[in-house]
Amino acid sequence: MRVTKKFLLGSAVAATALVLAACAPTSDSGSETTDDVMAEVTVGIVTSESGALASYGEQYLDGFKAGLDYATDGTGEINGTTINVEYRDDGGDADKAVTAVKELIGSGVNIIAGTVSSGVALSVAEQADQNKVLYISGPAAADAITGVNEYTFRSGRQSAQDVATAGTFLDDIEGKTVTVFAQDTAFGQGNLAAVDAILGAQGAEVDSILVAEDITEFTPFAQQVLDGSPDLVFVAWAGATSGAMWQAMSQQGVLDEIPVVTGLGDIATYGAYGEASEKINFLNHYFSGGPSNEVNDAMVEAIEAEGGEADLFSPDGFNAALMIVHAIEEGQGDVDAMIASLEGWEFEGPKGTMTIRASDHALIQEMYQVKLVADGDAFIPELIDTADADAVAPAEAQ
Repeated sequence: MRVTKKFLLGSAVAATALVLAACAPTSDSGSETTDDVMAEVTVGIVTSESGALASYGEQYLDGFKAGLDYATDGTGEINGTTINVEYRDDGGDADKAVTAVKELIGSGVNIIAGTVSSGVALSVAEQADQNKVLYISGPAAADAITGVNEYTFRSGRQSAQDVATAGTFLDDIEGKTVTVFAQDTAFGQGNLAAVDAILGAQGAEVDSILVAEDITEFTPFAQQVLDGSPDLVFVAWAGATSGAMWQAMSQQGVLDEIPVVTGLGDIATYGAYGEASEKINFLNHYFSGGPSNEVNDAMVEAIEAEGGEADLFSPDGFNAALMIVHAIEEGQGDVDAMIASLEGWEFEGPKGTMTIRASDHALIQEMYQVKLVADGDAFIPELIDTADADAVAPAEAQ
């Protein structure tokens, strides 16, 4: 990927999955230009408003709308350019997303943002490359999105940053044994591959216990974990059997004997761990009490004012808005100029200082170590430590 001159211009804000209209005015886009300043741009947001990932899409959109308001001081304008937004629901379906993106591009849009599904994001990235439009991916975490082409950026973290954060629970990972405990599915195997590639490269010895997806009795597998005596257990699990799995891990004493790490999801999952809740070490991308800065305060306040609650993927939408506003301000609709303005850009987002790596467009950011603590009948996250952005940065895409 090319490396171009970077522009570092304060904290501009934009929206998660927006599409910017082409610089030349068309009857569809409604854009006009005066003295080289665009009067209007149209940005397209393509994300899940329905389907299995609708809650993630809602978090992203809440953050995006708060971010756009923040970046434009509530005006919806930047330096005289009005930003219009068209929202499209992809339903978590790649074909539906591609159709929406093609329609937007056909009407003159040249900035696309959004999507929470990695499969959808990769399909949209392909369209961005073919049509030479700017694409800012949303919460989709697949590492393959980073560096996929020169037109694609991301506004959230990626899987490699999750795995690297898991490694920070050990003081020194060299020579330590890490067991990946996961379902024997593409999801579980993918996590195993990531742990092996990332923590293995840091000197860890990585092994695994992969459990068939239809298994419902987990006591023997919990005992197998104990018998292996690893220094760290990385759990990658999803679905209806999660509660039974964590119960077995707790009852067999795994959580008392060995550090166990897994990812902390959105607010809806906080009560899913039962008696194991306070014994698990959680890596985390975001919860509202994690960062301590004015931007996060502004995002949380704006989302709550609209009746929502800042959640796991809210900052991904907020960051996208910042990035889009910055790109419009600097690039004035020219895709190459917008890309150049984002490459190497450092800005303040809800999680603090964010840096867009110029070589592959990875978003370098802090990550969190978290515990769940009892709060009456519920559990809430508590920040234990912050993993430095550079320490958990993904390897550069080739």
